[in-house]
Amino acid sequence: MRPFPAQSRVPAPDARGLCLYIVSETHDQSDLNPAVLQLILLALVAAVALLQLYAVLGRRMGRQPEEGAARPEPAGAVRRPAVPLTTEPAPLEETPSGLSAVRARDPSFDPQVFLASTRNSYRTIVTAYAAGDRDALAPLLTEDVRKAFEAGISEREAAGREEGVDMPHPPRSDVETVDIDGDTVRIGVRFLGELVQTQKASGDAEPRVLHRRTAELWTFERNLADREGAWRLAGVDVAEA
Repeated sequence: MRPFPAQSRVPAPDARGLCLYIVSETHDQSDLNPAVLQLILLALVAAVALLQLYAVLGRRMGRQPEEGAARPEPAGAVRRPAVPLTTEPAPLEETPSGLSAVRARDPSFDPQVFLASTRNSYRTIVTAYAAGDRDALAPLLTEDVRKAFEAGISEREAAGREEGVDMPHPPRSDVETVDIDGDTVRIGVRFLGELVQTQKASGDAEPRVLHRRTAELWTFERNLADREGAWRLAGVDVAEA
């Protein structure tokens, strides 16, 4: 449907000036009947009211059809999307940590194989230390730990004490800490074990038997640059059970 054209405002005649002119003319006519003069005045009042009504109705009233029509966009204008676009920063790549960092440096690293190997090392080191077997200990320990263990064995031998250890059950092992410093990686493993320890001092007829539950944190160390390098014990600390 075609919209109706907007009505333009038409200037209203000067009603006040017209009324004054007619009154002045009728005033000069002294021979007019008073009744006729009253009719003329009423007609003038009606004319003024009609002129005022025309002035009001001649204006644009309410919302015109063309006001709701969409205005054409200027040439070359860029329309913005209804929903603002949000630009989120790309997520930063996280540096691998823990055992994932070890695997990133050594793709052949398997945590389960590592734990199985450390459990074997735990049993071998504990029994070899009790028996004073330096040769069995040497390839499993770092230089500092080897010196400390040999010093303990020498002290025990000087005192004439003998020891033996048995493990009725395999120890429980869990990875606690992982640290990489250059090419050196250190992994702390918490061992929960049960030991049956025998001790016999010089002059004792029978050895003493001790049942112990242990909770220790063993730190194993390896050089990642050496693909054939073995894990060696680098420290022993007390751990929470």
